[in-house]
Parts: sequence; structure tokens; C-alpha cells
Amino acid sequence: MKEIMTVQVGDFANFVGSHFWNFQDELLGLAGDPSADSVFKNQDLDMDVLYRTGETHQGIPSYTPRLVSINLRGSLGSMSVRGTLYTEVASTTPDVVTWTGRVSTLASEPYKRNLFLQSLYEEEKLNMLNEIHGSKNVSQSEYEDKDIIECLENGVQFWTDYSKVDYHPRSLYELNGVWADAEEFNNYGIGRDSFAWAAQGEEISDRLRFFVEECDHIQGFQFVVDDSGGFSAVAAEFLENIVDEYVNIPVLLYTVQGSGSHTNLQSRKRSILEDLHDAVSFSRLSSYCKLIVPVGLPTLSKSKASRFLHIEDAKHYHSSAVYAAALHSISLPFRMVPVGPTADASSVSGAVDVHGVIQMLSGQGRQNMVSVLDVAMPAPALTGGQNELSLLEILQPLTPQTTEVVEDMQAIEHLIVHGALASEGHRASVGEVKDAVDSESRCADTSPMFSHLSVALCPLPIPLPFPSIFRNNVGQHGELRGGQITNSSSKGSLDIHSIPMAARLRSSSVVLPFLESKLQNLHRFGIQRGAAGAELLRSWGFGMEELVEMEEMLSKMVAALNPPHLSSDSD
Repeated sequence: MKEIMTVQVGDFANFVGSHFWNFQDELLGLAGDPSADSVFKNQDLDMDVLYRTGETHQGIPSYTPRLVSINLRGSLGSMSVRGTLYTEVASTTPDVVTWTGRVSTLASEPYKRNLFLQSLYEEEKLNMLNEIHGSKNVSQSEYEDKDIIECLENGVQFWTDYSKVDYHPRSLYELNGVWADAEEFNNYGIGRDSFAWAAQGEEISDRLRFFVEECDHIQGFQFVVDDSGGFSAVAAEFLENIVDEYVNIPVLLYTVQGSGSHTNLQSRKRSILEDLHDAVSFSRLSSYCKLIVPVGLPTLSKSKASRFLHIEDAKHYHSSAVYAAALHSISLPFRMVPVGPTADASSVSGAVDVHGVIQMLSGQGRQNMVSVLDVAMPAPALTGGQNELSLLEILQPLTPQTTEVVEDMQAIEHLIVHGALASEGHRASVGEVKDAVDSESRCADTSPMFSHLSVALCPLPIPLPFPSIFRNNVGQHGELRGGQITNSSSKGSLDIHSIPMAARLRSSSVVLPFLESKLQNLHRFGIQRGAAGAELLRSWGFGMEELVEMEEMLSKMVAALNPPHLSSDSD
């Protein structure tokens, strides 16, 4: 087995991660549910790639994500920093041996569990009693699913509010001295000042080491960071440590931002700060990974990626669900069980590990290390009356500042399709998906230099706490139906049980506008003579030599993606 270690750094990264792990938990539950759809029974997915087995203090077996999550203090809501499986009763009277005077304790009112978490708590308490006493009492929940969904739609504050997963005590880490309501934790410099690796880094490293040392043959790090503010600096410190300690283990880095992460009405000073933050953050983070995937559109609701979705941009609970679904799809080939010569009759095809994908996208030709993430959610059926939607044409970028499809003779792509429908109500076989993609590729106006396809029969399950973001033309199993689309109502987990998905990573020159904006902003506001942000960068601790190195690195990225230009021979 080749395990994956997941790291989530920052608030929005944990919003994404909460949905991601809910998908995994739902898959595990459906695989063991005798009444569930048979497509979830034989998934040919090795969940041990993402999970570890253990045992609680009561001797009950546990199965928890191989995860280290970092966030601000106070960001866990009603959840304990020790997770949900292992509980400790902390003393309310501190043991002070050097002070003989009066001691007062200030404690904030703990957050109460919402309806969803309360229903989970009661169900888990009953299950634990059943395990201990060997009984089989069935839970009769007093909470209606529709009330739970309404509660989540209107009341999510923390990423833990909709998490249905048990976490190991070493997984959740809160930064000392930095609170979740700190409004100004919004740029690289503040993150750098607030986080001292010497003071907190060793504890974080120990947590990571605990999980890594349990692995037989770790295939890579799946690193998700909210790079919209100070967590960029925290993640850069962490990544530098990972690269130094785990030399031969590749890092696949997703930088994620929620819609509206940057303010719309800005002063020039604020605009310059955000532009410089983005340039510095991207430069620093990309220097510590093998492949970086920027994720997060300024307004997801108005993008083509939301063709069948009704997103409220102000709700991280909504946008993070879409990004998590894409990350789930991308990760499927990393845990596919290799198949033999009967691949077309199996439930998966195209297994590849993290190293293989990174080498595929960044190690060939022009050595590009920046990838675009595209998604089709839900993916259209391969045939049938769905307005003749094309699978490849409907894929839309979740990476910001990309240009439309361009002729790129050196483009490379990795495509994942899972749970595809051959027609409405009928699932496609692995072979049918391969044939359909191959046929579409031959008819496309532009084709990549190299394309790798991974296929799985298992669709994306929609768990109860998933937001109600599907438009009314999406069917129970993700069928895309004709007719008038209205925005008056949206469907959620009570109406949609699963959906077919397609996701793609591309090494392509379509990402040039994203890179060029970072390069231009760094030079214009930070390096050129009289730059308006030069003093700001100095206050963040960056000298001119370091800034010039960043500029050179960004220039190389741009040059790697620029198409070759023919020039006249002047000799």
C-alpha cells in the first residue's frame, strides 16, 4: 500500500477538507450498508491510503484520517482540539505551585452543538454502548433531516459545524496566540510575524511525524492551504520543513481561496497590499512543492463551472463543497486498486500515484509546475437527450485568471471520470467511458500533446451535510434533465443521492494570465524604482535580493509556458 498524508492549513482549507472527508466517510458507510446501491460495494478503492486504523481508550477500533489540520485558535466551534474519539476532562483549577495569592479563571462560553452535530453525538453514543455491551439497539433520532439541512444552510460558522468524521487527537492543531476573530490576519507579513517555527514548529512536526512513521510506503503529501492571508506564511514554513525532512516524498499543493476573499471596494493601498500578498504567497509556496494547483474563483456563482449549481458566494460552506468534490475526484487514481488484463470489466482503470501525476504534468517537456484544475459537476451522460452536452467541452476551470482554450502543442492533461452515466438512468462501463473520451478527443479542435485517463464506476456520494446547491434540472443520480431552469429552489442531499463527476489537471499555457499578473505586480509594486509597496515588503521581512529571486522564478514559469516564437536569423 502507498499511503497519502493530508495537510490542511487555514480556515478555508479546512472548510474544503471538511467536505472532502465527509465524502470519504460516506463512501465507507455505503460500502458497509447492505441496502446501498451495489456500485458502492465493490469500489476497487483502497481507503487505507487516506486512513489509519487505531483503537480508543475503551478498546474500540477506530478509523481516522491521516491528517494534520492547522487553524487559528477558536476555529473549531463546538469540537474539542482532541477530536471526538478521545476525551479528557480538563481540571478547572490550575495547579499553581509558585503563586500563593488568589487565582481567577476566565473561560469563554463553549459553543453548543447544532442540530446536525447533536444528532451525530447521540448516534455515536448509542453505537459505543452497543459495542461495549454487545447489543444492537437501533437509534430513533428526534431530529428531522430537513430541519438539520435548514440549520446548516442558515447557520454554518465553522468547518466543524458540518463535519461527520472522527478525528485523531493529533490531527487538530490551533496556533497559539492567534484567535479566529482576528480580522487582520490577512497578509503574508502578519502571518510571518505571528508564527514562529522555533516556538510551535516542533510540535507540528511531531504530529506529522506520528502519522508518516506509521506508513509502509508513503506516496506523497496532499497539502491544502488557504493562501488568501497569513496562513501562506505558516504553510511556507511548514512546507520548508517537510521538504528538508522528507526529501524524496513529493508534495501536491492546492492553494485555495473562497469567493470574495479579497474586498471588492478597495483603496489603492489595500489593492496594492493584496496584489503583493498574492505574488509573494505564490512565489514562496511554489518553491516548496513539485506541483502547485491554484483553486478558487472570485465569484464561483457567476462562473461556467456553476452551470448546474446555485452557489451563494458569501457562504464558504457552499463554494468549499465544489472545490472538495474536485479534489476528491483528482485523488481517486491515487487509491485505485491496480487491475489486471480484464480492465474493461473492472470498476476502475488508470491507477496512478502522486509521483506519477506530478511527473506527468511537470516533468515532461517544458518542466511546468503549475496546473489548472477543471471540473464538470455533474458530468453529462455519454449519450442521450441532455442538450447534446459534451463531456470535454463542459469541463470548466476552477483556477482563477485563466484564458479560454488556446492552441498549445505541449499541453499535458490528466482526466478523471467517475460514476458516468451512459444515458439517463444507466451507468456507463469503464470501456464505454474510454471510448467516449477517445471519440471526443479525436473530434476536438485542439488536443493535448499527452493525455492520461482514469475511470471509476463509483460516483460522488452526496452526504446529508452537503449544501443544497444543485439546480432543479439535476436528477436523483445526477442526471441532467431538459426544461426550464429556475433559481427559486435548490436541491440537496434529500433529493440528490450521487452524481457523476469529471475533473482534470492541465499543464497548459491557459494559466499564463495568472502567472503574468503575479510577475507584473511583484515588479511594479515591489521591485522597480519608487515602487509603492517597497516599504510594505520590507516590513514583511523581505530584502531586495530575495524579491529579485522571486521575480526570476516567476519569469522562468512564464517563459516555460510561452509558446516558442520564430525569429529571423540575423547572423
